[in-house]
Formats: sequence, structure tokens, C-alpha cells
Amino acid sequence: MAHITPSVRRAYRSAKRQGFGQSATGRGLGLAWQALGWPGRLVLGGAAVALALSVLAPAHARNNEDEPARLSAAQAGAQVAPSTSSEARAAAPVAAPRPAARPERLAAVQPTVATRPAPEIKRGPVTRLPIPRYVSLKGDEGNVRRGPSLSHRIDWVFRHSGMPLRVVGEFGHWRRVEDRDGAGGWVHFRLLSGVRTAIVQQEMVELRSRPDLNAGVIARAEGGAIVRLGECQPDWCRISGSGAKGWVRKAAIWGVDPQEIRD
Repeated sequence: MAHITPSVRRAYRSAKRQGFGQSATGRGLGLAWQALGWPGRLVLGGAAVALALSVLAPAHARNNEDEPARLSAAQAGAQVAPSTSSEARAAAPVAAPRPAARPERLAAVQPTVATRPAPEIKRGPVTRLPIPRYVSLKGDEGNVRRGPSLSHRIDWVFRHSGMPLRVVGEFGHWRRVEDRDGAGGWVHFRLLSGVRTAIVQQEMVELRSRPDLNAGVIARAEGGAIVRLGECQPDWCRISGSGAKGWVRKAAIWGVDPQEIRD
């Protein structure tokens, strides 16, 4: 509490001597106020004002002291807020880039074509040549035996020089062969030749100037005739014999595989 001045104390003692505060009625208070006189009233009023100021001043001072703190806090918050927002923006996940627009026309899907593995070529244990393969009879006569040796009996004899044969087996110096009818046996390898021939299977086969059914006819071959085999395409082969040469359908002769190609 603020310090009370000596004048206030003197006024308080004078009022007390004149009965101020001894009566609880309003009349006693009025008489005491009148007894103070104008100097006492001024002193008492000034004391009351000083007392009021001393009571209210601390609260007002505290409010004034708190105001800078509140301002500082607000300013600090204003300074921190952008930093917090920046950190929030930095911590926020970066949006994935928008995918490109789908093209209007998609590339056609190419069908997967399954490729067949090439068939394994069987080879003879002696010559390492493919089996089966085509050969021809070298001489005018060839004995066909039941087994791969001279001790085996002769089943029959081939008597057409250049006759086409197909080798289907090997053993030592012997080759197992068969003709167009599937008949055969074992023949010594010296009786065979690598020259390719064919036998005409149809009567009066037309030999044409080129591999085309509309091409001109050069000659005609009789059925059973043995001819020399030349170039072969998928459906045509070129043959020659008796001075004539031309193209025939592959199906009209025996001595070449249907899928065989020759240059």
C-alpha cells in the first residue's frame, strides 16, 4: 500500500476527536464531513485519489508489462509462421508428374509366330552322311545280299545302270539300300555312285522349257525311264536324258524328297 502523508493522519485524528466513525448513521457521517472544513476535505480527497491510484496502478502496470510480451510473442509467431509453412511445404510429398496422354492410335501387336525347331539330321555311323540319302547304281549289275558280308546269300540283282537307290543304313563297307518299291538289301559301297538320278513314274511325262505349266513342251519321257537329276525347286525338277532336257513336276519322278531343294 502507498505511504499515507502526515496531513492525512492529522485529518483522520481530528475527525476521530469530533466523532467521525463513532456513529453508523448517515447523519454522523455528514457532521464529520462538515467538521473537516475545506482544507481537510481537500486533503482527504487527495488521499482517496492517491489510494485509488496506488491500488489500480499495479494491475495497470502488469497489463502494460504483459503487453510487450504479447506483442513479442505475436511478432515471434509472425516470424516463425513463414518458416513453419516453408517446412510444411518442404515436408509435403512432391506430386508425381502427370502421365502423358494416351496416344490416339496404339501400335498393332505382332502375333508371335512359333518357329518349329529344325528336324535333327540322322547321320550314318561310317560316312557321317545324312540317312536316308539318294545314290545310284554304278555298274550294269549289283548283287543285293541279305546281310552286310559276302557270306550272306544274294536275294536279287539290280540290272539297270544308274538306277536310283536310297541308302537307309551303314555297316563297315556295306550299305543297306532300297528301290522305289521298298525292296532292297545290303550292297557293297563300291557298287554305288553319288551321281543323282531319278526314275519317271508316270507315262509320257512332259518336259517343259521352264517350271511352269503354261511353258512350252520340249519332250516327253516314258514311264520307268532313268534320267539324270539336276536343279530342283519346291515343286519342279530339271531332268535330262536321251539328249533332251526340261522341267517336270517333282511328283512325277522318284529319287528326290518332296522338300528337297537342289541348285
